Amino acid sequence: MPQPTTDANGHVEEIHWPSLIAAISAISAVGIAMGLGLPLLSIILEKRGIASTLIGLNAAMAGVASMIAAPVTTMIAHRFGVARTMMLAIVVAAASAICFYYATDFWMWFPLRFTFHGATTTMFILSEFWINEAAPPRRRGLVLGIYATVLAIGFAMGPLLFSALGSDGILPFLVGAAIILLAIIPIFIARNESPALDEKPDRHFFHYIFLVPTATAAVFAFGAVSAGGLSLFPIYALRSALSEAQAAILLTVMGFGNMAFQIPLGMISDRMHDRRPLLTGMAVLGVIGSLTLPFLVQNWMMMAVVLFFWGGCVSGLYTIGLAHLGARLSGADLAAANAAFIFCYAVGTVAGPQGIGAAIDIAGNDGFAWALAGFFAFYVLVSAARVLFRSKQS
Repeated sequence: MPQPTTDANGHVEEIHWPSLIAAISAISAVGIAMGLGLPLLSIILEKRGIASTLIGLNAAMAGVASMIAAPVTTMIAHRFGVARTMMLAIVVAAASAICFYYATDFWMWFPLRFTFHGATTTMFILSEFWINEAAPPRRRGLVLGIYATVLAIGFAMGPLLFSALGSDGILPFLVGAAIILLAIIPIFIARNESPALDEKPDRHFFHYIFLVPTATAAVFAFGAVSAGGLSLFPIYALRSALSEAQAAILLTVMGFGNMAFQIPLGMISDRMHDRRPLLTGMAVLGVIGSLTLPFLVQNWMMMAVVLFFWGGCVSGLYTIGLAHLGARLSGADLAAANAAFIFCYAVGTVAGPQGIGAAIDIAGNDGFAWALAGFFAFYVLVSAARVLFRSKQS
């Protein structure tokens, strides 16, 4: 299979679609299965009479698994190869998905959650590393915008599948596992084109968290706002006298904003020598959009417009942050930094719901908006500190 052509510096010159399609389609299949599985598991536990607190505790294993899997993924891929490690992770994830059906005792769901999300974390890290390595520097933003859009569509298709399949019987588990296993096909076809990890990273894993802080802080803010915002927005909406249907539609509008903005934002970032001002600008818009929520919550149409653009800004932090990471690093360093990137996202998904929930308890319903603004403001402060630090160095 032909390898992508590179320039004198070893950078890919043109988009090599077979390689990118393999990585993008593989992770999108996993996204569909996760979009199906997350509501499926929660509904089944609810039917079994498990307390909401315990359901939430079980769901939190996803973040714990991601934080533990991220540091070891690069080492495993270095030893066994990127494509082989991805295919092994797919088999583990599919087997875990089936085992949920047969796990009758609730305690068994904790190791299964850990195994399933550890495997999918490995898939995300290595897929994004593959995509970043295969993307031409001049079109990296476009490629990652396509990746983010396809992934968002995959996550949106999952709940649609759930609504069609329901939660009874083994069928939804079989469908989810089959979709995950389908991801092996494109990876196997393009296995000879997967990036090589011949060398181990030069630095300790946690060093990579601070090596490109503008990217890792961006994904932390994204994880906190997306996980906390999506999980607690229905509560905020209902307490603001909106109906369940209105809240659901607003979340859908936010999802459309996510899908609509990733490719345009990626193309804009490709025209920029430095992507950091774009990241900071999106965070500033995130602060402004968050602070306007208490004033617009009684105007459903204006709320929908704001959330459409706000959803694009939130997800743009992930896409452009990943592109910025790929522009700064390559090879084993990029793989390790990508793992640190996912680690920071996982930390955000744990911190976001906790921080936003506490803000609502302390400050009332408006605490939801203030906490969201606080996470965006944190990123703005990190960006400002980086500018000041560079100025002192020069």
